[in-house]
Amino acid sequence: MAKTAVINVRTEPNIKHQAEALYNSMGVSLSDAINMFLYKSIDYRGLPFELCREIPNAETIAAMKEAQDIASGKIPSKSYSSFREMLSETLAEDAEE
Repeated sequence: MAKTAVINVRTEPNIKHQAEALYNSMGVSLSDAINMFLYKSIDYRGLPFELCREIPNAETIAAMKEAQDIASGKIPSKSYSSFREMLSETLAEDAEE
């Protein structure tokens, strides 16, 4: 089937250039890549990829792993008999740094 419909898309010039370079390195034009996206969207009856939030940075990933390790018992969790005890220890640790 001949390609006769035209789609105009506005994007940032830098994004266009990066995408063109990426697809050209794979031997595919930007136009062909957009057509592939449209075909896959029809096949999936939606977006052909999962929408998700940004990937957390290394510090957040480490904190999430630590929380999982504490929850699973791999790392012992610390407990306090009162809020004042926890606050006192936290302030003492901050004073040492």
